Amino acid sequence: MPNFSKLTADDLNFFSQLLGDFCLSKEEQRISYGHDETEDLSFLPDVVLKPSSTEEVSKILNYCNIRNLPVTPSGARTGLSGGALPVFGGIALSMERFNRILHIDEKNHQVTTEPGVITQILQDAVREKGLFYPPDPASKGSCFIGGNVSENSGGPKAVKYGVTKDYVLNLEVVLPDGQIIWTGANVLKNATGYNLTQLMVGSEGTLAVITKIVLKLIPHPTNNLLMLVPFFSAKQACEAVAAIFRAGITPSGLEFMERDALTWTQAFTGDFTVPVKDEHQAHLLIEVDGFDNDVLMQECERIMLVLENFETDEILFAESEAQKNSLWSLRRKVGEAVKSQSVYKEEDTVVPRYALPELLGHVKTICKEYSLHSVCYGHAGDGNLHVNIIRGELSEEQWQNDLPVAIRKLFKEVVRLGGTLSGEHGIGLVQKEYMDIAFPAVTLDLMRSIKQVFDPKGILNPGKIF
Repeated sequence: MPNFSKLTADDLNFFSQLLGDFCLSKEEQRISYGHDETEDLSFLPDVVLKPSSTEEVSKILNYCNIRNLPVTPSGARTGLSGGALPVFGGIALSMERFNRILHIDEKNHQVTTEPGVITQILQDAVREKGLFYPPDPASKGSCFIGGNVSENSGGPKAVKYGVTKDYVLNLEVVLPDGQIIWTGANVLKNATGYNLTQLMVGSEGTLAVITKIVLKLIPHPTNNLLMLVPFFSAKQACEAVAAIFRAGITPSGLEFMERDALTWTQAFTGDFTVPVKDEHQAHLLIEVDGFDNDVLMQECERIMLVLENFETDEILFAESEAQKNSLWSLRRKVGEAVKSQSVYKEEDTVVPRYALPELLGHVKTICKEYSLHSVCYGHAGDGNLHVNIIRGELSEEQWQNDLPVAIRKLFKEVVRLGGTLSGEHGIGLVQKEYMDIAFPAVTLDLMRSIKQVFDPKGILNPGKIF
């Protein structure tokens, strides 16, 4: 365990003088900053600090570095890997006051934003200018863009448009000793030295604190078509994914939902407009988008031809924006619905998409071996399968002892298939014990060395990834 200093009255006095009422030390103020959306984990910080400027972040980190106080960056706390949990107490550094979109550059198709802006608000703001920021995690209505950068978030649109890393051009960050730097340049091409910008993306708040973000934008598509396809076999639904791409079609969304994922979400939301027959085992939600509706209709026709090779039931085409929104809402609320059912453990596996049927088979085989129930859904178009393992009636002993063994076995199969542990949720606190499956010792040592260069005292988001 790291040998951090304990927070003192002098420390609180320094922070209070710097931030005034935005230094929160009462227990009732700190409780909500001790958890995110990761299972039922909670770690109470000693103090919550809410700076509003880069200079204030710099002073806080410089002070904490000198005093050897642990600092955990905190955003909207919607994460699913425990990345924002202050496991050693200390300071929860909330970025929620960094909530301004600073500049939308219509000429260069860029936006400069602070990290505490809600992702959907950013998307809506640039859409008003006819521009598009595609990454759209399920929590886009509440998560912060800074957290998206820290976790390299994806979402349904990733299959066609890529993930967060594909849009980050430049970052202003504060290093653990308080120094302020820009990591790159506001350009589309950059071959000048090491790519520190991309090093920060996905680093889960362990290397620096992000205070400004420059994102690339693209023209917003004007049209989209959406269909929901019921399958009598979950394996065939997975097989159909790769077949669609082999036909030369790149959907803007291709989502997989196992039967329980859809029916549980219907019960959770009260939305039963989608008929789910007893024999339906899985559904694919398929979207195409672009600027020419005739072209999109042709793409849908080609998808229909592909689907003729599989056993599907009647395909539902969304006929209005309201119906499209309803279908996407069902998909986005699957995670909440599963969480409401029982104690659960969510894995964020990703494999090459052709291996998706085999991955699903391993999930079911391993869960059966350990008497576990799984509910699977995810971004099938890019091979990202969210595996939710439900405790149900299992005893505490079975849950604590068998679950880690089953997960390790699953991750080994994922890596054997050419995949890795997490597609978009990150490693954080809850997956770090499995990193040896994904990487040999030499690779992990290189990562630790990078952490040491940036943060030699280890004060920034300690206890994560390694």
